[in-house]
Amino acid sequence: MTQPVISVLMPAFNVEKYIAAAIESILNQTFTNFELIVLNDGSSDGTAKIIDSYLDLRMKKVFLSKNQGLVSARNSLVSMAQGRYIAFLDSDDLADPKRLELQLQYLESNNLDLCGTDHWVLQQKTGKIKRSKQRHSDADIRAMISVCSPLCNPSVMGRAEVFKKTLYLPGNDGAEDYAMWVNLALEGCKFGNVPNNLITYRVHANQISQVQNSKVNSIFDRCRAKYLNSLGIDGGLTPRRLRWSERLKTGSQFLLELNKKIPGMSVGANYQIYSRFQFRSNGIWTAFTRTERLLIAVLASLRGKFAY
Repeated sequence: MTQPVISVLMPAFNVEKYIAAAIESILNQTFTNFELIVLNDGSSDGTAKIIDSYLDLRMKKVFLSKNQGLVSARNSLVSMAQGRYIAFLDSDDLADPKRLELQLQYLESNNLDLCGTDHWVLQQKTGKIKRSKQRHSDADIRAMISVCSPLCNPSVMGRAEVFKKTLYLPGNDGAEDYAMWVNLALEGCKFGNVPNNLITYRVHANQISQVQNSKVNSIFDRCRAKYLNSLGIDGGLTPRRLRWSERLKTGSQFLLELNKKIPGMSVGANYQIYSRFQFRSNGIWTAFTRTERLLIAVLASLRGKFAY
């Protein structure tokens, strides 16, 4: 078998309800030169049986008798990958049929190290689905790392050497993706997000990120502090809810510093970041807080352009 262009990596643990659809969404891709490696991480339900039922030659199966955890599973999969590019898809999510084709084109045409995609967010309990709100440029994604995880892990594809050089760090289950983006940003990797909805991301009660919120928040805070410190931004400016008079000073200063460190940030990115300094559900004041947000965002973008 010739070397595949893309290795699609899928860790699986107790996902018998969803994994068949996830596997088939990859096997039915318009781009066909790939390998799909599925790792059953010690599941106690029918997950292993479902994985084993597939006979497609592009599919490799790994069965562990004991659960090793998500970080270990991701790193094991990366070590097995033979493709020039690595793509992720979680075993409870779905890939659009043209995902690999369009994402590969985007990566290569923009000379990126890795990129995610816009995506659908499906609330499994209610069936409601909505579009994600992604930033697409490298500068905006680097900026958004200061407040959130701007790449959806199961939508990510990148050069294989990027993931083989920088592994997911143990102890970060539930926020291992955010810790990875922080480290890759500090290493100078170039990011992007494809402006097409190329996966469906399921939100359900069994996800690690849903059941370990306190731990996840702690990991996020630690990694964000590391990122801001590496950028030379005072931790006292860290985005958080502040009263009007306080946030005008602190929020404006934070955005000014961030725009200096990351040239090319858009008004939209500044707008989203400044919202983290504001309180939610402002009632009759909503129009005023949105106006405030927009004015600060425009000023920060303009001052950032003329900072050098």
